[in-house]
Order: sequence, then structure tokens, then C-alpha cells
Amino acid sequence: MFKILIIGNSSVGKTSFLFRYADDSFTPAFVSTVGIDFKVKTIYRNDKRIKLQIWDTGSTPARQGGAGILQAITCPPLAASYRSTQIKTYSWDNAQVLLVGNKCDMEDERVVSSERGRQLADHLGFEFFEASAKDNINVKQTFERLVDVICEKMSESLDTADPAVTGAKQGPQLSDQQVPPHQDCAC
Repeated sequence: MFKILIIGNSSVGKTSFLFRYADDSFTPAFVSTVGIDFKVKTIYRNDKRIKLQIWDTGSTPARQGGAGILQAITCPPLAASYRSTQIKTYSWDNAQVLLVGNKCDMEDERVVSSERGRQLADHLGFEFFEASAKDNINVKQTFERLVDVICEKMSESLDTADPAVTGAKQGPQLSDQQVPPHQDCAC
């Protein structure tokens, strides 16, 4: 199971992004998320079943921890830089982050250009996706890429880890003759 946080300022489309991915639905009505909401979605990657617990953090600071973070931006880049500072300050050395320019369908109303979003992502060391929850553009691809990055980093960690730290050391095995006696239990 991977816990994924969707963070960003109010009105950037975090809830719409979550609902488009988890339920393949979109509602144009704006309702501010109070507190935190989440959805669960099971996907398959590389012949493995992965359960995603996707948290919509509203506009509250992201301090809940997670394997991955989607940071939505449609507001000025300064806010995205602030959130990125929060990620680095309060969280997870191993959390993987993607920057998402949501609402790319609203070209006439955009505050952050695609080029500026890419520059910010490069500066922060994140991958960048343009997306639209309304028109279902790059929503699934964004989540899939984040899951792939998380899996790649986990694989790298396991490949370079010390067996004594990861618990890969083989302990004693029970042979057929060493089977513990049957015990009745109420579980």
C-alpha cells in the first residue's frame, strides 16, 4: 500500500483531480475540502497489486507522511515553492514528488504558464505534468508515473541495502520434524 498526498493551495483542483482518478468523475461545482479526505484505489503495476490510499489534504499543510506527493499548482509559483519547502522540512526523505499544473483546459485564465511550471519543477528537482481533471488529460498518467517512481526508488533501496538492516538474513527454518504442536485458539 502506498499513501499518496495531493497538496496545494485552495481552489487548485485537488479534489477534482482525486475524484477523476479514483472514480472517473468530475463535478464542476466548487466545494472547499474541510479537513482531509481520502479514497482508495487498487492498481496493477509490473504484475503486482498495489493499493493506493490517496489523501486530499484540502489546503492544510501536508505533514501526514506518505510515499508520494502530487503537488497541484494553478496559483503563482511562490506558493508552490512554499509547499515544496514544507515537503522538505516536515517530511520524508524518501517521498517522491511530482508537480502538477492542473486546469490546463483553462488556458485563458491560467496564472502559471506551462513553461513557468516546467522551470519551477526543474528548479525543485521534480517531474512536471500538465493535467486537467475536467477534460481527463494526464490524470491517470500522472498517478501512474508517481507509482512507477515510488517503485523504482523502493527497488533501488532494496538493491543497495545492507541485509542486516533490511532483515534479509535467513533465520532458522522449521523442518517437517520440528512442527510445533497444534494449539486450539479462539482466533
